[in-house]
Amino acid sequence: MSYQYDLVVLGSGPGGYVAAIRASQLGLKAAVVEKDKLGGVCLNIGCIPSKALIHMATLYRQAQETLSRTGVKVDTSGFDYEKVFSYSRQVADRLSKGVQYLLKKNKVDVITGEGVLEDPHTVRVGDARYTGKFVLVATGSSPRSIPGFEIDELVVLSSTGALMLKELPTRIIILGGGAIGMEFAYVFSSFGVQVTVVEMLDQVLPFMDHEVVEVLVKDFSKRGITILTSSKATSLVKTESGVVLTVEGASGRQELQAEKLLVSIGRAPNTRGIGLEEIGVQLDERGFVKVGDYYQTAVEGVYAIGDILPTPQLAHVASKEGEIAVLHMAGRPKEKVLPQEEIPSAVYTEPQVAGFGLTEKEAKEKGLSYKTAVFPFRGVGKAVAVGEVDGFVKLVYDPETEEILGAFIVGPEATELVHELLLAKRSELLLDDISHMVHAHPTLSEGVMEAARMAQGWAIHV
Repeated sequence: MSYQYDLVVLGSGPGGYVAAIRASQLGLKAAVVEKDKLGGVCLNIGCIPSKALIHMATLYRQAQETLSRTGVKVDTSGFDYEKVFSYSRQVADRLSKGVQYLLKKNKVDVITGEGVLEDPHTVRVGDARYTGKFVLVATGSSPRSIPGFEIDELVVLSSTGALMLKELPTRIIILGGGAIGMEFAYVFSSFGVQVTVVEMLDQVLPFMDHEVVEVLVKDFSKRGITILTSSKATSLVKTESGVVLTVEGASGRQELQAEKLLVSIGRAPNTRGIGLEEIGVQLDERGFVKVGDYYQTAVEGVYAIGDILPTPQLAHVASKEGEIAVLHMAGRPKEKVLPQEEIPSAVYTEPQVAGFGLTEKEAKEKGLSYKTAVFPFRGVGKAVAVGEVDGFVKLVYDPETEEILGAFIVGPEATELVHELLLAKRSELLLDDISHMVHAHPTLSEGVMEAARMAQGWAIHV
């Protein structure tokens, strides 16, 4: 049977567009179906515009804190948040157009509209039908809501609504202390908003090492951000001036008042209403797609990647999953499902937080033989020079083999530094390889080297 395309991709986010381009590079004729803007949530209303806001928040804060050391006083009376918002939109639009260029350059057809699977090889878009030997579903996710705290994007916001604010509230409550919630807490606080974070678990950023999180929480507290852990929101009342949120926790019952409430409790997979179950694709009880070693579904020819899988809902995860799936389609499988311990997590607060692999708590729970090594940034010359000494590099490792089990960094440029350690783990290098490698001086990466030396008992600058 002949098909119009070798591959039809539903969704043009970081998973979909990367997979389509990789397919084209491998000689497959590909098309992408997109109902909105190219680039998906990440580029348009997610990671990219949020990082633009974080960048501006950091500049705004540092302009006041850093220049004060030189005796300069910064007049912020003309501050206009709408200009910050406009900058974030310009960045998002520029990158969306960049994806359009990349797809055109790689001869990937773009089909505008909402795609629905009619059978394993046919995607209906409006009244038109497109066929492919393979179909890759990369439809992403949407902000999750909970009964009683329904999002209206007026006073009860999702991350999308928060990104689209053109005027800042005086006070905001953030329900959920995950990466998105903590990043928004940093942005809003940097611009003078009074922020309260409510987290049901006993720790914000629950996927991170507890010592790393302690540094971030301490820094946030110094800036006036209130963080309530082990606290559950029990009711919400909308008022003329905003919202009243009732919270119950270790300190008892309290009522929090604010102009806005940001609900940041995770994201739900976009798997309903696109024909998946009708053609036999299996979903779990939460609506996530079940896949095999190369992200193939139970239906031959249909693959799924990204936020619709029960894997970390991260853009770089979706991109890698797309590459693995497409290589399998092309008959050139190189690697299987992405190992969880090789997925880096990054939180772009100030200080930054990043890590991968097993936390100390997880290593202990698994009954593994492990040790930890922590090297503080106060012992790194570059960190002292730029005035960012809070934080450290922490290694979780096997004391017998010196194998890296996990690594976590809190401090300046943590989201960049973590990749040296991840590359070492992926390449099966040991602590000795890092500790003896020459690192340029002065650089923040010396903290990585010194952490490895710390594990071996011969750190120099501590």
